[in-house]
Amino acid sequence: MGLNTKNRCEWCGTNPLYVEYHDNEWGVPLHDDRGLFELLTLEGAQAGLSWLTILRKREHYRNAFHGFDPQKIAGYSENDVQLLLGDSGIVRNRRKIESTVGNARCVLAIQEEFGSFDAFLWSYVHHQPVQNAWRSLTELPARTALSDTISKDLKKRGFNFVGSTICYAFMQAVGMVNDHVVTCFRHEQVKKIARPGD
Repeated sequence: MGLNTKNRCEWCGTNPLYVEYHDNEWGVPLHDDRGLFELLTLEGAQAGLSWLTILRKREHYRNAFHGFDPQKIAGYSENDVQLLLGDSGIVRNRRKIESTVGNARCVLAIQEEFGSFDAFLWSYVHHQPVQNAWRSLTELPARTALSDTISKDLKKRGFNFVGSTICYAFMQAVGMVNDHVVTCFRHEQVKKIARPGD
């Protein structure tokens, strides 16, 4: 089927990279610690930029940041930060790079306390995705009371670049909420993925 033969959430447009992300990843429940850390990092890196810009840099990010292995990133030195600041394949913002290193250390602390980053994050939705039924993109919130709570809790634990809007975008990306509009072909597909036993 071609790009134009399916109803999609309008935000993904027609760029093949964006469409691929929308069709295969966005909103699918994710339970891998590295994957969760990756998307939290990328959502933070996106602040002030377009998500398409970040998607285009994603593979390079994975190479530059050791596949988003929190253990390795937590050990980065100032020299490593300097090298990353010279890397045109990522967003060269010192605060964002340093926050990735600091956030990796926070992930390790959470893994120590809760067993996994996954268990910690998904506890906020009782380990079940929130199934929304938006009819239009204009209905989608930029933040919610729950994203406010997650943001506040992450900040208390030392995370940076985890404002409520970033946290809600992260929740959408990793499937903690199903925010595909009801007319999108992925809405029901993602809903079925989220059901236990399916």
